[in-house]
Amino acid sequence: MAAGQQVSSRVVTVPNVISLVRLLLVPVFAVLIVEGYDLWALVVLAVSGASDWLDGVLARRLDQVSRLGQMLDPAADRLFILVTLLGLAWRDVVPVWLVVVIVGRDLLLVSLLPWLARHGYGPLPVSFAGKAGTFALLYAFPLLLLAEMPGWLGDAAAVLGWAFTWWGIGLYWVAGLQYVAQTRSLAAAGRDADPAPREETP
Repeated sequence: MAAGQQVSSRVVTVPNVISLVRLLLVPVFAVLIVEGYDLWALVVLAVSGASDWLDGVLARRLDQVSRLGQMLDPAADRLFILVTLLGLAWRDVVPVWLVVVIVGRDLLLVSLLPWLARHGYGPLPVSFAGKAGTFALLYAFPLLLLAEMPGWLGDAAAVLGWAFTWWGIGLYWVAGLQYVAQTRSLAAAGRDADPAPREETP
């Protein structure tokens, strides 16, 4: 979000509609990947990746940054990553440890929410590292699926796909550790701001 840009409470905005469409594509992709319709699954992944970039651009240019959008966009990203990972693991395209590493990071962030809520904070805004990691993973998955094709195209896709995967994992966990540090700082600031209990006058 640009400096000084207002965050509205509007619900119906162009970026929010795009994020909602991306959410609706999640079960479509799940069916396609499980049933083995790889070409159509790749199309859905490409549309999802493009829409993820588009809704952010439109939110800034149309001045339609909203609180709902700030929650909906990362939620759609994480749900797409989770479903894609599970589908690819189901097909033995990616190993199970990759699912554990990425899902483990998201579970770490979920565990921070009660701490934040206790001190009056909502979910932390998405950091640059978190967004970059998400983009890398969303680029990695279609490439890993394309790597199932025989020949040089599959080989090239495998190299690029795993390169994006490792970058995505690294940035994803860097962002996760940043969120942990921010949560600890906010919790400490909240404790320092609490007034000391006054003694009762006898």
